[in-house]
Amino acid sequence: MLISLPVFRWRVALLALFAMLSFGLSTGADAATKRQSSASKASAKSKAKVKSIRAATRKSVRTVVARPSFGELSGLRATDDPLDLRSSVALVMDQDTHEVLIDKNAQAVLPIASLTKLMTSVVVVEAGQSLDEMLTISQDDVDTEKGSGSRLAVGTQLTRGEMLHLALMSSENRAAHALGRHYPGGLVAFVSAMNARASLLGMTDTRYVEPTGLSSRNQSSARDLAALVSAAYQHPLIRELSTSQEYSVAVGRRTLQYRNTNGLVRNPAWDIGLQKTGYISEAGRCLVMQAQLAGRKLIMVFLDSAGKYSRQGDAERVRHWIEASPPPAVTPEVPRAEGPKTTS
Repeated sequence: MLISLPVFRWRVALLALFAMLSFGLSTGADAATKRQSSASKASAKSKAKVKSIRAATRKSVRTVVARPSFGELSGLRATDDPLDLRSSVALVMDQDTHEVLIDKNAQAVLPIASLTKLMTSVVVVEAGQSLDEMLTISQDDVDTEKGSGSRLAVGTQLTRGEMLHLALMSSENRAAHALGRHYPGGLVAFVSAMNARASLLGMTDTRYVEPTGLSSRNQSSARDLAALVSAAYQHPLIRELSTSQEYSVAVGRRTLQYRNTNGLVRNPAWDIGLQKTGYISEAGRCLVMQAQLAGRKLIMVFLDSAGKYSRQGDAERVRHWIEASPPPAVTPEVPRAEGPKTTS
């Protein structure tokens, strides 16, 4: 069939227009797809970059180096000793005879962290206040020194005895602060009583500024702390509360479980009569104990120990050394020679 030229041209033009439209739609669709793909890739790269930044941030947070302790800054950690102790300061002495078995920088005055709470407990117990009296955690008890947290929320009510137990066993800062705040005359009078008691014990190297140990201005020496351990040991309640393995308190509808900060109290190889741990970065890891080893009552003080478990490790080194050492020689009593009898 023949097609006239005008009609043929019209049909060719129509087909060309259709082809151009089809190509344009296809090109537009491809471009849109490419733009969407590029946007997706850019989004993926952006998310990956954010994840990378977050990971780097977390890594940098994890690898932040703690501030050096006072002992480290003063060069005490470079001191050598036969037992290779990790503590800058160590003192081990016989509680009965006062014989010093180990003396490593025992006169150095350093921050003592939560060892402070041992004097806090002595002042509380010797004040004779009712252990059944209810005390309330207030905003004043919140740590503004180091920003540490606590499971004892503002408004929590516990007895004085419960607060004392948590302060000694698990080193609860708000509990210790509340104990001082509820002392007759308030916190200022309590800190004054702490320093007065230290003076009575002959602790000339010691100074307290608050009852928790969060301040690095709470300072003492190993020799002073040995005197404090000996005095605190005279109170059966302090011995009992400081060495209990765990403790639970009812707070509202919840029961809070606490564990002793010193794992050695759960070790059957140890017979510990009293203990207290402490840590802030300025003080390093600290530990005081009264323990019976190889038939001897010993007082141990470790200050500025480097490493999370190094203070317990030092105590173990001392225990092995004591148990491997020969028992102290017992000097027999020589009967007095009686003088010549006289007659009257």
